[in-house]
Amino acid sequence: MNQMLPDIASDFRLESNVPPLERSSSLSFLDTQSLLRYGRGESRLNPDRSHRPRDDDANDPLVEIFPSNGVGRSRTSWPGITGEVIESSSVHETEFSFRGSAHLLVMYDRALRRRGESFVEGLPRSNLRDLTRKLTFVPAGHEYREWHDPRVPTRLAYFYFDPVRLPIQPELGFADMLFSPRLFFEDATLSHTANKLRSLIRCSDPNNRLYGEALGIVLAHELARLNAQPSCTESPVRGGLAAWQRKVAMDYIESNLSKQISLATLARLARLSPHYFCRAFKQSFQIPPHRYHSGRRIEHAKTLLANSTLSVTEIGLRLGFSETSSFTAAFRKGTGITPTGYRRSVA
Repeated sequence: MNQMLPDIASDFRLESNVPPLERSSSLSFLDTQSLLRYGRGESRLNPDRSHRPRDDDANDPLVEIFPSNGVGRSRTSWPGITGEVIESSSVHETEFSFRGSAHLLVMYDRALRRRGESFVEGLPRSNLRDLTRKLTFVPAGHEYREWHDPRVPTRLAYFYFDPVRLPIQPELGFADMLFSPRLFFEDATLSHTANKLRSLIRCSDPNNRLYGEALGIVLAHELARLNAQPSCTESPVRGGLAAWQRKVAMDYIESNLSKQISLATLARLARLSPHYFCRAFKQSFQIPPHRYHSGRRIEHAKTLLANSTLSVTEIGLRLGFSETSSFTAAFRKGTGITPTGYRRSVA
């Protein structure tokens, strides 16, 4: 692994309030024609306009944000991965655009808009107003544009994945994988890993460099897993769990990964009948409770495999598996690879 890692000073960088890219004349959302189209109720986003990244950032383009004043950008880079935390200090109308050679994952931590529109090339436009806890994935070469008239200051994170430089074993095929675009979806395991990586960007501790690199690789593996599933846009959440019910269920599962959790226990915590809880949980998370619990166990196993010296047997026992064979079978079912093979892929 050491042969793959450049010098820390050259490969780990954290920049607070990184100046956003200059606004390109070809991305003038608020020109006269756009305002006329918007006044007639037509889309303000024109997918036919070409995105031209700034010359001095041509090899490392970032999402372009306009206007740039009042927007804080903190950025950290690892081999093949760059993460940004975006925080606005106002509720002024803001526009975002990107097209590059990297895959882009957008995580909306806090995003509530009065009006707005979002576009990812290959998908229908969306006027969804509450984007909080949603994710958007933009494959390399696809165009991403959106504008917000926010009700509260926006806070989101961008993760850029260079499919060529990402230190993943070539036989896993990440560099040649054809990814599908996704707009406003939810995936609990992907969000959990992305939140950990976002926290590292914000804390700016160089001692977490290797941990951040491992998390980035896990996040790339999660994107590959997600790509094998059918895509959905604006998954309905009506009839699902309330925010407090989702939180109490997630927190309990996270605190009891090594134990068997009954449906009745989770339903009691959410103050619902087991039948209604199961249906509402699936509506909120797109998977049943037992699959969510299994997925979280595997995610925790990935973290332990990547960042500890525990043996595969010890990790399996820590997660509640009585035998190494049962842990290996569950891990392979969830990831398509054995625990030992996964550890080698991130080493």
